[in-house]
Amino acid sequence: MARYGRVLLKLSGEVLAGGAPFGIDAERVKSLAREVADVAAAGVQIGIVVGGGNIFRGVAAAAQKMDRVTADHMGMLATVINSLALSDALEQIGLPTRVMSAIEMHQVAEPYIRRRAIRHMEKGRLVIFAAGTSNPYFSTDTAATLRALEIKAEVIAKATRVDGVFDKDPLKYSDAVQYQEVTYLEVLSKALGVMDATAVAMCRDNKLPIIVFNLTTTGNIMRMSMGESVGTVIH
Repeated sequence: MARYGRVLLKLSGEVLAGGAPFGIDAERVKSLAREVADVAAAGVQIGIVVGGGNIFRGVAAAAQKMDRVTADHMGMLATVINSLALSDALEQIGLPTRVMSAIEMHQVAEPYIRRRAIRHMEKGRLVIFAAGTSNPYFSTDTAATLRALEIKAEVIAKATRVDGVFDKDPLKYSDAVQYQEVTYLEVLSKALGVMDATAVAMCRDNKLPIIVFNLTTTGNIMRMSMGESVGTVIH
């Protein structure tokens, strides 16, 4: 029995790149799609927000000299590309999806309408939210938090490359200590770098828990959805 009825899954764009520095790894996307489909089959309604770093990284050097607003809009469009790739992989294994974009592009994706998104989920469709919030200066973490609150998700599941939240970067420091549970205030005051401060503050103000877990461990999305102790809980 799933612990959560509705989950917002936040994926980084780098996840779709597999081991490559940028781009989309088709096999990685397929394996991720299979895991997500298994969770949906268990009765969990899923919304996904995916970043665009795997695509935007390829033009990051050029973007450094760009106007910030222009660069942010490019990043939003990168999330649309990733959303379409993930949607295609999920549809190919029989899971109906809808890509809803905060930037209107009717030939490519549905416009984001909150009530329609909720209705899609109630009908068993997986909804992928693309193009962030459509506003510059906001990260995809903030977009994920906003969408989670709008669709009344019970938790934000932030998938990363590490096992949870640590007191310092575990990829750089071998003596980094993992937290099993941590408060929103600790994340902010200690600058733990899990999500950006705006997203964490929004979760705190609305009492929305965050679970940070390792996506590279097969089956972790299911374990998290079933309420098993996976990663770190921020509440």
